[in-house]
Amino acid sequence: QVQLVESGGGLVQAGGSLRLSCAASGRTFSSYAMGWFRQAPGKEREFVASITRYGGNTYYVDSVKGRFTISRDNAKSTVYLQMNTLKPEDTAVYYCAARQSIDERPWYAVKDYDYWGQGTQVTVSS
Repeated sequence: QVQLVESGGGLVQAGGSLRLSCAASGRTFSSYAMGWFRQAPGKEREFVASITRYGGNTYYVDSVKGRFTISRDNAKSTVYLQMNTLKPEDTAVYYCAARQSIDERPWYAVKDYDYWGQGTQVTVSS
């Protein structure tokens, strides 16, 4: 089992940047594929980005491609989401998620992930 704690959210103006972090407990972080999701008020939770166990492959929803970057540091058991050129429509609670994985396949759906953090609020003002 793994526990996830997100940090780094906040209020930023449109065009600004934030970096989210997600620290995981346990000693087997490298056995987990990691993902970031977000949920805006009144909307379903949606996929943002994911990264495979050793960081060899990354995947993004089209709306954030070229602006967001997911990365991980297995030595620190931490996954990051660098968010640049933020837009008001990026406003949401951002969640970190994990699932055990034995290969490099991507995971996009909420149901694919077994462990979730508590979320961190990102608000982008226009």
